[in-house]
Amino acid sequence: MAIEPDIRLETLGLIAGNRSLPLIFARQARRMGVRRLVAVAIEGETNPELASLVDDLVWIKVGQLTRLIKAFAERGVTRCVMLGQVAPRNLFDLRPDWRALALLLRLKVNNAHSIFGAIADELAGSGIVLVPAVPWLRAFMPSEGFRLGPKLSNAQRQDVQFGFTIAKGVARLEIGQTVVVKKGAVLAVEGFEGTDACLSRGGELAGKSGGAVAIKVAKENHDFRFDIPCIGPHTLQTCATAKIAVLAFEAGQTLLLEQEPVEQLARRHKISITTVGPQEAEIPA
Repeated sequence: MAIEPDIRLETLGLIAGNRSLPLIFARQARRMGVRRLVAVAIEGETNPELASLVDDLVWIKVGQLTRLIKAFAERGVTRCVMLGQVAPRNLFDLRPDWRALALLLRLKVNNAHSIFGAIADELAGSGIVLVPAVPWLRAFMPSEGFRLGPKLSNAQRQDVQFGFTIAKGVARLEIGQTVVVKKGAVLAVEGFEGTDACLSRGGELAGKSGGAVAIKVAKENHDFRFDIPCIGPHTLQTCATAKIAVLAFEAGQTLLLEQEPVEQLARRHKISITTVGPQEAEIPA
């Protein structure tokens, strides 16, 4: 069970994956009173700019669990967060150390939840508790009624409602959290390839005219220690290239990063962005 952290922590660890989220978190944690940030960065993934935002940065390769734990333990870190993705190709390149290998061999199911859950247990065994980053990031999670870009048509609203139900079912099965639909047909379901590839595939299957609707959700009882659904400028650019007309995401469960560039992209490419209510797929008019 995830522990709700005290945002006034003196020292906080950060396991940092790729893209902008680890950087955004570091700035926000500073603003909210965290005095000392110790980050563990993943070679080939983490943005080197993170070094300027933290007090200490240790680089490791994917799978070096012993080095990860040692980096925090030696620096007195007892609470840490995990943010940013690791590209699927690097998971196939995984060269685990003995501790990570033993962890993987113990698992009966190999999915993100089981692997990261086991990592959290290993950290806890060394006195380091993995906590959700949400308390520092709530300001970036739009609530119900949020919308950018053009107003949705009735047909698009119906597709969002339909897609929301499908996405929730797919997420419950631990397959993915994003689907692309058009006129009541499912065009693409996110799998191991990730959200961007799902959006591109769905856009291609929508035909030359485009106009598909993409929906991103959180799982039921989503464990925010391991993953926070998020969208940002990169997501919008992918939607634009794929001619996606609507991007919907679950209200209060999804991070909207770099809102000003997102709004500019939505306006330029005429993409509707909307939240979906978690209860009955309510969509702002």
